[in-house]
Amino acid sequence: MLEIIKEPWPWYVAGPLIGLTVPALLILGNKSFGISSSLRHICAACIPANIGFFKYDWKKEVWNLFFVFGIFLGGMIAAQFLMNSQEITVNQNLKTELATYGITDYSNLVPTQLMNFTSLFTIRGFIMMVVGGFLVGFGTRYAGGCTSGHAIMGLSNLQWASLVATICFMAGGFLMANVILPIILSL
Repeated sequence: MLEIIKEPWPWYVAGPLIGLTVPALLILGNKSFGISSSLRHICAACIPANIGFFKYDWKKEVWNLFFVFGIFLGGMIAAQFLMNSQEITVNQNLKTELATYGITDYSNLVPTQLMNFTSLFTIRGFIMMVVGGFLVGFGTRYAGGCTSGHAIMGLSNLQWASLVATICFMAGGFLMANVILPIILSL
């Protein structure tokens, strides 16, 4: 059983399990799924400032903080006890393309040539980690939620704004992966 858990789950198992969170949350308490809102709840709880955005009863949303903590804890347990010791499987065509940018180490979930403290002080690393992190945070706030909230919960509830946001997320992802990322990696 442990060996099955260590392997990547196929989409037809993982997808429905993720999808079942939507009706479960709605049935159990009319709750909305989303991860980015937890940062707002933490700020509202920890910063008793006179800021209108944080003036609400965050205690009604404390379940979301437990949910996000569970995701964090599950990730820590999986990283500590369930990691597959083999190299990450990457398509050979992608390996060939990434090798032209000096990316050859697939021993971690993210290539070490991209994500480490040394590369943070390079122009490529700064753009990838700092600028990219800022853009993700800005985009999440501007879109009124993250990809999980819009694509999983919003689309399930047939919300027009979530459809538009998800289309924009996907278009931005395709543009980034196929046009902008090769430029950044060549720096």
